[in-house]
Amino acid sequence: MNLRPLPFPVGALLASLLLAGCSLAPDYRRPEAAIPASYKEAPQPPAGAPWKLAQPADAVERGEWWRVFADATLDDLEQQALAANQDLKAAAARLGQARALEKTARAALFPQIGVGLGPTRQLPSPASQGLPANADTDPGTLWRGQASFAWEADLFGRLGDGARAAGFDAERNAALFRATLLTLQADVAQAYFLIRELDAAQALYADTIKLRAASLELFQRRFDAGDIGEMELARATAELASAQAEADGVARQRAVAEHALAILLGRPPADFALAPQPLTRLSVAIPGGLPSALLERRPDIAAAERAMAAANARIGAARAAYFPQLSLTGSYGYESARLGDLFNSASRTWALGPLVGTLLSLPIFDGGARAAGVDRANAAYDEEVARYRQTLLQAFKEVEDNLAHLRILDRQHAAQDRAVGAARRAAELSQIQHREGAIGYLAVIDADRSVLQQRRSAVSLDGERARATVNLIRALGGGW
Repeated sequence: MNLRPLPFPVGALLASLLLAGCSLAPDYRRPEAAIPASYKEAPQPPAGAPWKLAQPADAVERGEWWRVFADATLDDLEQQALAANQDLKAAAARLGQARALEKTARAALFPQIGVGLGPTRQLPSPASQGLPANADTDPGTLWRGQASFAWEADLFGRLGDGARAAGFDAERNAALFRATLLTLQADVAQAYFLIRELDAAQALYADTIKLRAASLELFQRRFDAGDIGEMELARATAELASAQAEADGVARQRAVAEHALAILLGRPPADFALAPQPLTRLSVAIPGGLPSALLERRPDIAAAERAMAAANARIGAARAAYFPQLSLTGSYGYESARLGDLFNSASRTWALGPLVGTLLSLPIFDGGARAAGVDRANAAYDEEVARYRQTLLQAFKEVEDNLAHLRILDRQHAAQDRAVGAARRAAELSQIQHREGAIGYLAVIDADRSVLQQRRSAVSLDGERARATVNLIRALGGGW
């Protein structure tokens, strides 16, 4: 049986279909990174801990992890932030842009089809008509109504690799959106606990001011009666004024913190106020899990990994520039010198092949532009690998830092509680000795000041514990 060769356009089309989808990108594998077997700072999880280890992927919904703190006010603030925070909306818009770019890149894999209708007015030259140079020619109008198509066959995966890279970019932006979401949730919790810590400090200073005001009133009566000298009265006045100044400093810090929280909620500070509520000590136990789980849980690590995959795909697109590019174009429709005859059967016309340029193109000499493009793509991939490994190292550091904070804070709290108890006992004894006349009232003031300082330190530690707990949850990638 004799086989006739296929016509060139048909053969080129079949060859392009056979080669379409080939990719010159290197096989992508997640690069090796130094991952410890366990966290150095992680304590053994306590028995009956309310948290459990899980094995989610980075895209798994984290849920309302802040509910572990069992604070209805915090729950409400988190919902307000999710609904109105402007940075979160901007991140969602960036994700929408990335997904649209992915669709645009994938659209290049398909034929582009269009229709058109319109006239062309032209004056032919005498030479094109075979006439003498001084001959007159008449202008004519040619009406066209036709459908056209254009298609570049993805012979060596240039378009496919570009589409895959755009897809990885979209996944990277999705991971960055989840990172922004997690950061917002953690920032709201941090700001909330800071305000509650300052509320506890304000309550502490309010009690201190009442006691020192009562003491000053007593000293004033005794001074008026001539029982004490002016120095003791001045000392009591200074202690009251000092407590009032420190209370005003705390109030100033709280106002600033409240304004910052309002911005996180997407509200102007003038329209937001949070009722005072002193912070109580948190007792939430959070197991650190395994370092390898961070590769699945942390959205910023996932974003860095997707960036590597996109850079790897772009290496294939850069390599494809060394190979031929096949572009097919065509049209089918009608053309006529008169509009009334445009859609008659005798006016049909068609064209197949490149309307502009050539069917198959391959640069022979470009001064090293293609080689530079491949070098750039390889260097971009190496950059993303380094960023990925650095992101991993930073993630491990954040977890270790906050595990260490919580571990050492346990010891600090125990020591500080002992200090508060001892200071209170010393203040009680100084009161007794003062009533018995064994010591002066200045010693009582010193003992009271020590109680205030120790209680203020205890409140600060409570705030640090709350913030370290939130930071650890964020460092681990969100809730379980």
